[in-house]
Amino acid sequence: MTVMQKISAPVVTSGAIDCDVHPPLPRRNDLMPYLDDYWREIAMSRDVDILELMSFPERTAPYMRPDWKAAGDPLEALQRNLLDPLDLRYAILNVVSGAHALYDPYLAAAICRATNDWLAEKWLDRDSRLRASMLVSFQNVEAAVEEIEHRAGDKRFVQILTIAMGELPAGRRTFWPIYEAAERHGLPLGMHAGSAFRHAPSHSGFHSFLIEDHIAQTQGFATQVASLIAEGVFVKYPKLKTVMIESGVTWVPPLMWRMSKDWRGSRIEVPWVKEAPADIIRSHVRVTSQPFDGPEDPAELEKALSHLVSDEMLLFSTDYPHWHFEGLNVLPDGFPEALLEKVLRLNPLSTYPRLGG
Repeated sequence: MTVMQKISAPVVTSGAIDCDVHPPLPRRNDLMPYLDDYWREIAMSRDVDILELMSFPERTAPYMRPDWKAAGDPLEALQRNLLDPLDLRYAILNVVSGAHALYDPYLAAAICRATNDWLAEKWLDRDSRLRASMLVSFQNVEAAVEEIEHRAGDKRFVQILTIAMGELPAGRRTFWPIYEAAERHGLPLGMHAGSAFRHAPSHSGFHSFLIEDHIAQTQGFATQVASLIAEGVFVKYPKLKTVMIESGVTWVPPLMWRMSKDWRGSRIEVPWVKEAPADIIRSHVRVTSQPFDGPEDPAELEKALSHLVSDEMLLFSTDYPHWHFEGLNVLPDGFPEALLEKVLRLNPLSTYPRLGG
């Protein structure tokens, strides 16, 4: 097979690890059995439905491929549409919950715990190929650490999950207890596209259209990577990795170049950053493959990926059930064959140590 040939998805994905799969978001009634009496009463009296807090609700047309829509058990649909035809070894479930946007830090923690319980019983218990990200409340750091400790013994939870645009930059010391617990238990920090809308989602204010929001997400990811590096998170927690989920790929090389360039002139402010930011990014930051924003021409695609100067940063994902590709062609045509084993299998295994446990 040459670089220019089209990849046969069912062959190359056998035994692959899908790092971004979305079950249907749980509604209030789904979570009720996992809340105690007090929080059930709060959820009813305050009319809380976390799905309605989402900026990209399921009812929007791009949310799901038409051929993946089906009535009945969503797990059976996932098995039929993804797990079986791609012959996946593992699929990591990411619930991008409206809990991230709740102002009440105690309610947010309760919703996170209920969501994790729901994931374990309704999904992980029913298919041994499924793994999940642990939802924790960054609004309530103490509760987030408690949730990590509470859930740490269940190795099916392989990372902690938050969104790219929250209330504060992710590097702030406020969040360091979360990172300490995550590193200790071998849990990467997953940052998914999304906003809590604490601030305007762009540096120039609020948008008018969805396309603007999609573009601004890249700024959010870049801001968080810069914060984690400048604040010294990876110095304090050298084993911690962070996964930028649904971020795209082509924004990373310019950030590596620009931050390394500017660091040389301003490093006196951050003496703890002793390596070039580009090297820190290659060691600690990973990105998922869908939605893939690289060029369509195979030669240009290979060149774009080479600008990462690393074969360890890209993780395979389908972003199921979102509509990024047709049929089973989960990777772009002309994807470099030399990268396949790393992207599909080896990189996820090295990023998520609990997958091997």
